[in-house]
Amino acid sequence: MLMSNIFPYVTTDHVIRDARLADASACAGIYEPYVRETTLSFESMPPTADEMAGRIADARARHAWLVLEVDGEVAGYAYASKLGVRPAYRWACEVSIYMARDRHRRGGGRALYEELLNRLEKRGYRQALAVISMPNEPSVGLHEALGFRRVGLYEDVGFKKGQWLSVAWMQRALGEGASPGRPAEPS
Repeated sequence: MLMSNIFPYVTTDHVIRDARLADASACAGIYEPYVRETTLSFESMPPTADEMAGRIADARARHAWLVLEVDGEVAGYAYASKLGVRPAYRWACEVSIYMARDRHRRGGGRALYEELLNRLEKRGYRQALAVISMPNEPSVGLHEALGFRRVGLYEDVGFKKGQWLSVAWMQRALGEGASPGRPAEPS
């Protein structure tokens, strides 16, 4: 794959770029089957395009929301959001990725997530955490391949589709991680 040195990240078969509000409908369409058909999302109703546009705007204001485009169509998205409400959490963020079902295991998701983590590091974030509904070995494998490690398991904390579900927490240091001294504020 041939890559450019500037953002958006471009290869011969896909483009990774900042999400636009106009991408909300495509992102909502990718996410809908995860909500309706699986236990991978704990939401019970898929967000509308307008709700997704609000989520994109919120994520872009402080963190990042990126899309993977293949042949001019949004094929996946990855984003970061606030980890907790207390001020001491501000150097950490929660990350998520969703790919169109026909785009799994083709390398685009990994490239998308790598770019998201790179952007977060440049903004000054020090820790990225992923919350994964279990079992979900494909997601665990992707996160491990990107340097995340398992740091916890909340057992039986969600109930969906007639079953109790656990969530794994995975974490990866960004940049200097937890180096001594007060870090600069994330931008």
